Amino acid sequence: MEHKDGSVEETHFGIEMQQGNGGAVKKREKVVKKSWDESKKMWEIAAPAMLTAVTQFSIGFVTSAFVGHLGEVELAAVSIVQNVIEGFVYGVMLGMGSALETLCGQAVGAGQFNMLGVYMQRSWIITGVTALCLAPFYIFASPLLQLLRQDVEISKLAGKYSIWVIPQLFAYAVNFPVQKFLQAQSRVWVMTMISIVALAFHVLLNWLLITKLEHGLLGAAIAGNVSWLIIVVAQVVYVVSGFFPESWNGFSWSAFKSLAGFVKLSLASAIMLCLELWYFTAVILMVGWLKNPEIAVDAISICMNLQLWTLMIALGFNASISVRVSNELGAGNPKAAKFSVIVTVLTSTVIGVVCTAAILATQNEFPKVFTSKPEVMKEASKLGYFLAATIFLNSIQPVLHGVAVGAGWQLSVALINIACYYVLGLPIGAILGYKFKLGVKGIWTGLLVGVVTQIVILMYIMFRTNWNKEAVQAEQRVRNWGGVAPEPQENASEENISE
Repeated sequence: MEHKDGSVEETHFGIEMQQGNGGAVKKREKVVKKSWDESKKMWEIAAPAMLTAVTQFSIGFVTSAFVGHLGEVELAAVSIVQNVIEGFVYGVMLGMGSALETLCGQAVGAGQFNMLGVYMQRSWIITGVTALCLAPFYIFASPLLQLLRQDVEISKLAGKYSIWVIPQLFAYAVNFPVQKFLQAQSRVWVMTMISIVALAFHVLLNWLLITKLEHGLLGAAIAGNVSWLIIVVAQVVYVVSGFFPESWNGFSWSAFKSLAGFVKLSLASAIMLCLELWYFTAVILMVGWLKNPEIAVDAISICMNLQLWTLMIALGFNASISVRVSNELGAGNPKAAKFSVIVTVLTSTVIGVVCTAAILATQNEFPKVFTSKPEVMKEASKLGYFLAATIFLNSIQPVLHGVAVGAGWQLSVALINIACYYVLGLPIGAILGYKFKLGVKGIWTGLLVGVVTQIVILMYIMFRTNWNKEAVQAEQRVRNWGGVAPEPQENASEENISE
């Protein structure tokens, strides 16, 4: 209120307004600080996970690059083994090992570090048995490929090569459980450095065995086997050498207990992941069934390769959010788990927007990196909008999958995958591609419909999730499989985050 002398009397309402504004500023500052702290935790896992995914994926890429100089038949044989046999097996093995993300992450959050080594050993048993069951796919690769109407000469050579790389199958059985063990404890940089060193050695070994000593496909197989052996041996040595006194107490007969529940969660993880990977494989096969498919297959292969590289970034966020959600739920901090989901989804989406913009800006240029054929370049450029949309969606979807793994929802997501991809997406793609003569664009439209539907359903589920209930279930899971209830953590990382 203003007096005649010009002085101002601050009213009670004005004081309340100032206090309200001050409270809003403090609240905003607190949210910013929490977001920054959560981002640091996220990137501590996501950055090395991205590098590990890229380097391990590059082992097969380097092999193909060296084999490509041997001849077209040799390159085709190696490519078909990598994309059909190893692609199928890799997905199953990674899925079977992914159960460890839920269990180890929640055990870390609950402070039950003593259970991590036992969980990893249980996973080794399961992935080892799975590898034995999958070995016949390598042994009988040649007749299987011929059954799929592949070229006889290529199939026979691929059959020989697949037998030579069987050791890599058992390397996967060791590798994935160790990775999840390390990720759950946010100890991933050593794993990344091991992968980088192994990749450098792999390049040198390929040059020596293929280029210098001219051992051909046998040399390529030996190089791959040795490189994967280096990765798994180095990781296991790191685990058992005393760096994890709380979580590794040696081999234990307890690993053979509660295997039934472990197998159930592992199978759910494998089904969830494989349904995802096979969806993209099915799309490429559908394109191959079009009339005169050569140019269309080349064009979509170029786009899928780019999509796969950008997917490596999303997989880093997938690993990060899986660890963060499982850690916080295991610690009984449901609000912190929910907050972590929000921060990670927003971060990944921003990066997805940048990658999408880059594809749209280079729509007529990126095909030149992969081909010099004008027809293929033109067709790939036409698919630029579809590629951009897929890359954007892939910045969100793997993060939601990571949340599902961290919370232990694998079976539910597997059922959602079946409905969205195989009941909805593929039939729509087939109708648009074949019936309405839209070709590749119609088939890819069906793919996008399936992915968008899945994202909408998962987002709806996560917004409706009772995170307090999820924390209780995580506590019960830890207790039932060998741990005890976690102590209440009133001052945990989510403290006083405003709802």
